[in-house]
Formats: sequence, structure tokens, C-alpha cells
Amino acid sequence: MTIIVRIAGFILGAAVGYQVTAWVATQLEPLRHVRIEAVVGGLLVGALLGLVFAGWIWRWFERVMGWVLNRLANVSLRDVALGVLGLGSGLVLAFLVGYPLARIPGVGNYLALAAAIALAYLGYHLVMQRRDEVTSTLSRVDRSSRGGVKGRGVPKVLDTSVIIDGRVADVVTSGFLEGPLLVTRAVLSELQRIADSSDTLRRNRGRRGLDVLRRLQQELQAVQIVEDAKDSGPEVDGSLVALAKNVRGWIVTNDFNLNKVAELQGIRVLNINELSQALRPVVLPGEELTVQVIKDGKEAGQGVGYLDDGTMVVVEGGKKYIGDTPDVVVTSVLQTVAGRMIFGRPKEAQGVSSERR
Repeated sequence: MTIIVRIAGFILGAAVGYQVTAWVATQLEPLRHVRIEAVVGGLLVGALLGLVFAGWIWRWFERVMGWVLNRLANVSLRDVALGVLGLGSGLVLAFLVGYPLARIPGVGNYLALAAAIALAYLGYHLVMQRRDEVTSTLSRVDRSSRGGVKGRGVPKVLDTSVIIDGRVADVVTSGFLEGPLLVTRAVLSELQRIADSSDTLRRNRGRRGLDVLRRLQQELQAVQIVEDAKDSGPEVDGSLVALAKNVRGWIVTNDFNLNKVAELQGIRVLNINELSQALRPVVLPGEELTVQVIKDGKEAGQGVGYLDDGTMVVVEGGKKYIGDTPDVVVTSVLQTVAGRMIFGRPKEAQGVSSERR
């Protein structure tokens, strides 16, 4: 690298020395008679200075660039892009204003330069002060050019499973899921086929999904019906992935396979089941719960109940409480593949054992 820098310094120094000496020779009368010798001398001096100082200049350049990169390391890419946009807009305006100013005799060039500096500075700071508004405006324009999706926020593409599940409506009502919710024609057709099924369970599930969509569209005004992506295949999952790519949105699903396929293609997935698991309250040994015992357990004398979120609670000695709602003291918590299980004893039995000890 050092050799390349020195060679580049030698060539640039020679070129600069030649240009400077040639210009000086045309300006000074005594040098006009020895112009060739002066130019050759300037060329050699410039090449020698470039060879000597090339390494120092390069090291100074690297330090300056390192300082600039360190300052930019803490700046987001969005702020850099918006800064360049504001600076460019100010320079364009300065060019339009500076052209007539430059025609003023004497001070025109200085006025044009001052206008360029002032307008570039104002353009940069104006965009940075309003960067949130500029970003939201650009996002709306970008989404409108990608399929006519309306509304602020990242588009969310709903699949059939999450609509039939129904909990997405409650999540939207609570305000934890925002942005336009997109439903494709393929998903609507699939819901209609399920609602028209001869199987009673499937028919009820399909009708519930249609009721959820009606609630989202009429009460919450959060659903937009969109056409399937042109580059999608015949499968519903493929159309959802293609649409999410086109609108740069996220997929909301409970389908494990669709979750994996979308993530492999770089699409973010919001899984309602994972959200439900994350929102389950943390229970520690020694805490008290109130649970209704509804059936026998696997072991003798055990009773089984469920919390509101579906977590199974195994009550040791709880068989005699079937149908009742006793206070239970948690003894241990077991995390299994199927979910979480809580083991405990009735508080009354816990008090009796303590008195005996």
C-alpha cells in the first residue's frame, strides 16, 4: 500500500508542479524566456514533494476519515439518508437562486457561494427537525405505490388460521396491533369454503372467522380486502408470502409451517400463540392461586384445574375438592413441550401439615 501511495503522490505532485509552473511562467515576464526550463523544474520539484509528503498526507486522510466514520457510527441510516436529502434539496435551491446572483458584477460569485452555504445548511437542519413527519410521508407514498395500501404503520397480512382463532380482534381492540390489516381474496375464499363445509365443526369455525372479519371491518375499521399478488402461486400460503413481500409488511398467523416459510424468506411473523405464551403470568413456588378443581388427576388423590389462560394446575390431595374452588399453594412449576404445568397443595392441607410439624 505504501508503494502505491508514493507512486500516486509522485504522479499527482508532478502534475500539480507542471500546472503551477506553467501558469506562473505565463504571468511573469522574466520567466517567459525560460518557460521550458521553468516548467521542467516545477515538474521535478512537484514530483519530489509528492513523493516525500504522500505518506504523511495519506495518514492524515485516514485519521480524518476514521474520525468521520466514528461520528457516523452512532447515527442511524435513516438520519444519514434524510440529512443527504435535506442537503441536496438546499443545494438545488441554491443553484436556482445563485444563477441570477452570479450575474451581478463584482460580488455575484461571492453572493452565489454564500447562498449555497446558507440554503444547504437550512435544508439539512429543516429536514432533520422534521424527520418523523418526512419519514411518515415517504412511507405513505411508498405504500401507495405498492398496491394501494392505505393507512399508517407497517401492513399486517392476516392468514386463515389467525382469523378463525378470533383472538386477533381482541389484540387489535387493546391497541397492541396497529397498521392496516390486509386480507386477500384467497383467504376469503378459503373461509367461505370452510363455512360451507358439511362438517359441523369446520362450518362453525368458518362462520366464526367471518364474524371476526366483520367485527374488524365494521367496528374497528382495521381490515382492507386486497387482491392476491400477481406473482403468487395457487396455494394460499404462497399468496400471503408474495403479498407481504410486495407491500413490505408482516404476516400474522398461528400456522407453524407458514411461520417457518415466511421467516426463511426474510419476512417478519407475528404469532398470536407466541404472544399468548409470553403474556402468561409468572408463578413461583410459595405463591397462592385460586383454581376450580374439575376432575381427577392421574395419580391417586390428585385433582386437576385450569387457569384462565389454559394452564393446567395439578392439586395434590385435591380429589375431595372436585367442584369447589380452593386456595392452592404452589409447590413447583414444570415447563413441558405441551405447555406449563403447575403443581400445588390446598392451602388448608398446607396449614394442617405445618401445625403437625
